[in-house]
Amino acid sequence: MRCPYCGHTDDKVIDSRPSRDLRSVRRRRECIKCTKRFTTYEYVEEIQLHITKRDGKVEPYDRAKLARGLRVAAAKRPVKMDDIDQLVDDVERKLHAKAEKEVTSREIGEYVMKGLKALDEIAYIRYASVYRRFEDAGDFTEEVKRLS
Repeated sequence: MRCPYCGHTDDKVIDSRPSRDLRSVRRRRECIKCTKRFTTYEYVEEIQLHITKRDGKVEPYDRAKLARGLRVAAAKRPVKMDDIDQLVDDVERKLHAKAEKEVTSREIGEYVMKGLKALDEIAYIRYASVYRRFEDAGDFTEEVKRLS
């Protein structure tokens, strides 16, 4: 670590503690040369996820895109935005737990549908109609019957 005051590369750690969000470690350091103190944060480097789409194209995972799709499905429903954000967090946690750099859109869709089903059945049906590409009212009716 380079001292921000004098540029010296030798320091000692005075204090370490987890950050408020528990995603990093906050460290107070003291430069050996100039004795000034400074703070650093240590983060786990997360794996950048890539999504394999149905057509075989690969694109980077986009949290905002997933959240936007869920908000559309839950529009005008009694679903809190915090619940949607929590669902996105849960999906991301499951994806990172797999420890793979590439996942299929199908896997994400299944995680989302399972979570939406517990949140709001109408939002679930809306999402399923797009995700499963319902062709006609019969497909829609079948999905509603499965909920019963």
